[in-house]
Amino acid sequence: MDRVAKVLGIGVLLAGAALAFSLVSGANGVSASVSATRPLPPQQSAQDVYLDKCAVCHAKDGSGNTAKGKKVKAKDLRSAEVQKMTDAELIDAVANGKGKDMDGFQKELGADTVKQLVAYCRSLAKR
Repeated sequence: MDRVAKVLGIGVLLAGAALAFSLVSGANGVSASVSATRPLPPQQSAQDVYLDKCAVCHAKDGSGNTAKGKKVKAKDLRSAEVQKMTDAELIDAVANGKGKDMDGFQKELGADTVKQLVAYCRSLAKR
């Protein structure tokens, strides 16, 4: 019986160590800073990302007609001024930010998601 208790005790210690390691290093065993830079899961659409990250300033419809959007003079994404920008210019703005009021999202979202977000922004002008 003592031998069984000893084996169970070691098992509990190992399980506790594994749990502590996973909590410290992130859910997937990857550091939190690395997991935060991964592209979003495929089930999250560009629209979901837009609503989460962009709509607070640019509004759900892209108009920029929100309290914060008015305060920071957010561009109307549907406007000819924005729509005539090249994809590369829009990608740069989303990835690296614009001025002091718009944060860049390259590290948080990844290049593919930024491109999808730009395509979604273009679609707002067609609605």
